[in-house]
Amino acid sequence: MEQVREKRKGVPFFSSLQLKYAMSYLAIFAVVLVLMNTYPLLASQDLLFGSKRDAMKGQAAVIASALMELESLSAEQVERVMNMLDSTGLSRVLVTDPAGLILYDSLAQPVGSASGQESGSGTPVYRYALDREIVLALQGQDVFYSKYRGTLFASSAAMPIVYRGMTIGCICVYEEDTAQGELLLSLQKNLRSISLVIAGLTLLLSAFFSRILTARIGALLRAIRIVGEGEYGHRLQPEGRDEMAQLAEEFNQLTDRLQTTEQVRRRFVSDASHELKTPLASIRLLADSILQNQNMDQETVRDFVSDIGEEAERLNRITEHLLTLTRLDSLPAGQTEPVDLPGVVERVMNMLSPVAEAQDVRVETSLRPDCTVLASRDDLHQVCFNLVENAIKYNVAGGRVNIRVYPDGDQIILEVADTGVGIPEQDMPKVFNRFYRVDKARSRAAGGTGLGLSIVRDTVRRHHGWVTVRADQPEGSVFTAGFPRYQPQELEGGGQE
Repeated sequence: MEQVREKRKGVPFFSSLQLKYAMSYLAIFAVVLVLMNTYPLLASQDLLFGSKRDAMKGQAAVIASALMELESLSAEQVERVMNMLDSTGLSRVLVTDPAGLILYDSLAQPVGSASGQESGSGTPVYRYALDREIVLALQGQDVFYSKYRGTLFASSAAMPIVYRGMTIGCICVYEEDTAQGELLLSLQKNLRSISLVIAGLTLLLSAFFSRILTARIGALLRAIRIVGEGEYGHRLQPEGRDEMAQLAEEFNQLTDRLQTTEQVRRRFVSDASHELKTPLASIRLLADSILQNQNMDQETVRDFVSDIGEEAERLNRITEHLLTLTRLDSLPAGQTEPVDLPGVVERVMNMLSPVAEAQDVRVETSLRPDCTVLASRDDLHQVCFNLVENAIKYNVAGGRVNIRVYPDGDQIILEVADTGVGIPEQDMPKVFNRFYRVDKARSRAAGGTGLGLSIVRDTVRRHHGWVTVRADQPEGSVFTAGFPRYQPQELEGGGQE
């Protein structure tokens, strides 16, 4: 037991709910931080790419419009037109003929002939542009490329120069922008700094909130352990209106029921021990008297032995009743069948008629037909037997017992009234409690165990019925039990045609 308690003392930190909740919060915020560090940058890059595309295509279109006024392109004509245009802001401007021969390059020195530069030996050197964007532009496509590396935005745009439906060359413009790259890098650094601050706050808040939540769970766990060790009076203080507060309230209601059950159990054990102790003490006293008195005459010995037999019989009745109550508490209802309740009452009357004659009690019956209930025949017999036997035993000489069975709506009523001494008003709510007696001396003298009415109540409830007691006028008591009325379709599974 001690080893079990040691194992239940605590939960390892890495298996605790607090860590799991904290990791859940951190995982959620980690996803948020990743999105915060990627989406704004990607969106900013896309925005810059879009603005660059529009601006550079616009500049290339202006240059192409100026050059397409020429019927054919030559280096001198292109250079003259380009000198007239404002190409500030561009890193490079390149113009080619339909074959890709470079006619103008803003980065090249203005030397050589029209067809290209000349080497030191006087041999012309022809330069061709074979970049992908120029090739695509000569095929009639508008092309734009842009890439971002570090702090540099490198962009290029190319489009064909068309004269009367024919491609006479292409224009390609380049731009390298470090200002926008530095702006994106600054944004990235700011987002990282903000992310670090948010990550630190998230770590603290997740630890704080997970501790608050698990603290209430821990309190409930400690309370369960305390109650499990037998402290049924322990209660939780519900805080708030959330599910944990409802759980605490349910726990308190459960412990209330456990405490009530434990009190009933202890009282039952105490009463049972007392009831069993009394006949055992009588048997031991009588047996010791026989053993210690060697000169006792046979008549006295016979009386003592007869008393021992009566006490043993009483002990046997208590034991049987206790076993009956245990069976009612622990086992489900036995097999049920349609039972004619008036027939059960008549059988009980045949058995108890000698007892009624010996007590000088007259028994009258009023049994209506068609009073069938779905129950166990033995259980109904025990209910009727206990109620009628009590009505006879606790009656007065010349008294009367009236037994009625009749239908009342969807109920079958069993009513047993007597003209005995009655039950005080304050004792009526307790007569169905185990081992409770109104008049203990008279009950023991009549051979009662204090368990008969408890058996009646539990048996009736097993068959979905009810039982009550009330005072009769001018004297006596009336016990009334009700059972659900049997309908044929309960067994047949449907109605009759």
